[in-house]
Amino acid sequence: MAATEEVAGVLAYQAEACRAVGSALYEQILLGALDDLRAGGVCARVLDDHHVDPYGSALALRFLGAVHRIVLDGRAPDLAALYPSTGGDPGAGDPVAAFLATVAAHEEEIRHRLVDGVQTNEVGRSAALVGGYAEVARRTGLPLRVLEIGASAGLNLRFDRYCYDTGRHVLGDPASPLRFTDVWAPAPDLSGRVEVAERRGCDRNPLDPASEDDRLTLTSYVWPDQVTRLARLRTALEIAARHPVEIDHADAADWAAAQLADPRPGVATVLVHSIVLQYLAPARRRDLRAAIADAGRRAGPAAPLAWLRMEPATDDLAEVRLTLWPGGTDELLGRAGYHGAPVHWGADG
Repeated sequence: MAATEEVAGVLAYQAEACRAVGSALYEQILLGALDDLRAGGVCARVLDDHHVDPYGSALALRFLGAVHRIVLDGRAPDLAALYPSTGGDPGAGDPVAAFLATVAAHEEEIRHRLVDGVQTNEVGRSAALVGGYAEVARRTGLPLRVLEIGASAGLNLRFDRYCYDTGRHVLGDPASPLRFTDVWAPAPDLSGRVEVAERRGCDRNPLDPASEDDRLTLTSYVWPDQVTRLARLRTALEIAARHPVEIDHADAADWAAAQLADPRPGVATVLVHSIVLQYLAPARRRDLRAAIADAGRRAGPAAPLAWLRMEPATDDLAEVRLTLWPGGTDELLGRAGYHGAPVHWGADG
């Protein structure tokens, strides 16, 4: 019973988070899965032995993603008829009943998929991070060397391939099919030039945006009733296929230590991540911070180091923070939704 309640707490927390972030469909499904779990149904069989999973590993999102993948793959027509991601209407039937039936029909596959980590390569986060890149470029006067940990398929490493129009300034590619407008309140200062001299990322399970299987994985972790996010992802994947980026298969802390071992004159090195720290073990988080701090002590005016990150602050908002060396002053730049919009720029945002 204690194990069941551990898992129940995870589902209940994620249901509330989905409500707060605007997915009524996933809130409804998770509450139905919670009832089924406590009744000893199929959700109990699939999830009960995951009570020992780290809280930050997002068990509920892994579960939902495993089912969504089956829907997107055309193997759950009843649930597809209720998922907007496949052209369905959640009001046309009972999503909870269809979800539980899908889990029962694909129990072993879902159980197997639960060992995979969440792959939410949400490009909406670029709209929150872009103000930080602009700050680094403006303050240092140097082109950027961008290093991203937890990069997944590297969609946010290609941030300058997208267009950001605040109404006062335009940054990125003005002709890009992926545009961000009206997502800031207030907007960051995007004046000045942001040049990316080099970009590279790492992930413990890198995905290839040109692979149909990896595209399916990425799409499965987008919530099915958030069609704007889905459209944005599909556009970003098309852009990524035309602009390759190197993503290394590596541990975040070890990779960062290696990449930051020697200062790089002539560029501002930016170590960046978004909604990543919760997936690292506590010891690895400490190692990562130590590697960044060590590199910061070696930084100089000709080879500055920036640590730009977007990580959770409340149940529905993340903080965008910047530490820039030499100096090492930590600043709160703004706050944003976990998927990017809305972005509230400024320390009082």
